[in-house]
Order: sequence, then C-alpha cells, then structure tokens
Amino acid sequence: MAGPLTSLKVLDFSTLLPGPYATMLLADMGADVLRVEAPDRVDLTRVMPPHDAGVSTAHGFLNRGKKSLGLNLKEPGSREKVLELVKDHDIVVEQFRPGVMDRLGIGYEALKAVNPRLIYCSITGYGQTGPYKDRAGHDINYLSLAGVSSHCGRADSGPPPMGIQIADVAGGSHHAVMGILAAVIHRQQTGEGQFVDISMTDAAFALNAMAGAACLAGGQEQKPERALLNGGSFYDYYQTRDGRWLSVGSLEPQFASRLFHTLGISEVTSLAMSQNPEHQQHLKAVLKEKIVEKPLAEWQEIFADEDACVEPVLTISEAAEHPQLKARDMVIGVDRGDGTQQPQIGFPIKFEKTPSETSRIGKMLGADNDRFL
Repeated sequence: MAGPLTSLKVLDFSTLLPGPYATMLLADMGADVLRVEAPDRVDLTRVMPPHDAGVSTAHGFLNRGKKSLGLNLKEPGSREKVLELVKDHDIVVEQFRPGVMDRLGIGYEALKAVNPRLIYCSITGYGQTGPYKDRAGHDINYLSLAGVSSHCGRADSGPPPMGIQIADVAGGSHHAVMGILAAVIHRQQTGEGQFVDISMTDAAFALNAMAGAACLAGGQEQKPERALLNGGSFYDYYQTRDGRWLSVGSLEPQFASRLFHTLGISEVTSLAMSQNPEHQQHLKAVLKEKIVEKPLAEWQEIFADEDACVEPVLTISEAAEHPQLKARDMVIGVDRGDGTQQPQIGFPIKFEKTPSETSRIGKMLGADNDRFL
C-alpha cells in the first residue's frame, strides 16, 4: 500500500535544508520526487560531516526516497529538458533567490505555459516581494528579524544559537508543504495551478504565536525570562546533581500540586498560579535547590509514575531509545543500497490506512536515492 500522496509527482530544484526537507516529507507521504542537481556545483549537504559508508548523513536523510537528475541549468538544452519534464509533473519546488529561475527561462510563467495545472513553490529567506527579497540570510538571521530571538534565552546572556533550524524547517519546510497541499486541494476544485510564495522570515514571525499576540494586541514587548513560557515562571529547566537537566512544565494547578507534593515542598503550592514575578523567582529558587540534590536517573524513577509534566532532558541518542519514540517508529532503518540499514529519524505523521513507516520508508533509500538519470 502506497502513501497518501502517491499520485503526485514533484520536481525539486532545491538544495541545503528547507526545500529538501519539504520534498522529503512529500516523498515520505508517497510522492514521486525527482531532484534536479547541478553536477558542477556541489550541494553542501553532500560533503557535510559526519559520513556513513562514504555518504554524508545529512544527504542520505534529506534525499531518501528521491530520484536524482544531474542537470546544469545554464547549459544549452537544459531549459528544454525542464519544460519537457514539467509536462508530467504536478509540483515544482525551488529555493533560488527571486528572479533566478526566470533568468534561466524556467520561472513560474514559463512553466505554467507548458502545464497550467502546475503548482510552483518558491522558498526564500524573505519572500518574492519587499526590500529584503534579494538579501542573503540564514536561519539565525530570519529568527532575529522575525523577533523570535529577542525573547529566547537568558536575560543575562542574550539569545541562544538554536540546536535546530527553526526558521528553515518549522518555517520554510513545513509551511511549504502546507502551502503545496492547500494548492493541490485548490487544483482539485478548480483545475488551476498555483504559485506558492514561502518566506522563512514570514513563517518565523508567525511562529511567535501567543508571544506575538501579547505584544501586538496586548502591548507587552516580549523579553527573555519575562513571560510564562520563556523562563519568567517556574516553567523551566533545572540542573540535577550529576550536571544533567530536568524539564518542569507543571503549570496547571493539578500538575503543580503533584510536583510540589512529590518534591516534599507542598508549602509553596499556593504560589504556582501567582503572576507576581517575585513569587515565581522564589519558586524557581526552591526548585533549583531541591532538584540539584539528586542525579537525573533518580528523578526519572521518582517521576516515572507521576503525571506532573516533569521529564528528563535527553540527548538525541537517548531520545531514540525512549520507549515512547520507539513505539511510534520514530527511528527507522533505511537501506543504504547495499543491503545494510542506516538508522534515520522516521516520518512523524501517522496515517491509519498506510503501512508502518518502518516498512514503507525503510525500503525507499536503496536503488533510487543518489542515482543520476
């Protein structure tokens, strides 16, 4: 049984992370993805360490389940090749700066003339319009301009460099997939294709969500350690005796009561719902002093059967072995092409009427991945 997007064919001109991650998600859901790669310009994910069996782990992950076509878009005849391919494809994804695809003769209007039903998604840092549309940038820049970085981290140390690419993936990749699938529904209803303009900065700005609402409508400028969820309350991380960390998210009264009772500090329970910053700082000091008394493993055992929204901060390798993630098939084995299996992060969306991710995606890397047609 194939995935829910098995009827869709995707032509992918993107490199690095946002576009490839988006088309990987589409491929994981069953879409037929053909990646167009320039033979004369190495995609950095091909050489990015670490490597497994001679292949970059980033490249193997992002390009699982895809076919590859080596094509220099600047060479004579390449435009004609793309125009021919577009006739048989539903979706184009590209990540060049605005105007690049037009100069190559394969922009939206040119491809739309060949296939009026085409859905064309462009992922850029700042979008197709505005004074920054031609400006270079990276995840850290988009998060900064979108206001996200300003209220993250600690008040005395400034914004942290994030461990994941929030603007690239949560912003660019996920919003691209949402936009593309919305355009697919629109095409089913009208027969018309669509241009989907994804700005990673726009998407990152939208991710401010409740903090953005508090600022724009409530007039409260957001700052580190000033809000309920960014360190301004006892909802925070606390270091254990062995230098590990415990996350405490016990905001609701029933969870707070269980937390403080389990820790033997029930006398501070009444302060949990207080909006007084001094009360919250007192709670944090009490929790810090209490949690540092024991190593992480002891706290895990203590809170194992307590429904208090308290969990350990795990490394990626520890998370991969967690029984919850294992039960959800979030680590799968993908064929390297030689019969051996490479462990990879699995697909996070579960569909009732499709096979398990291990059986479906796990067979997808093999012969087609990294193959030039």
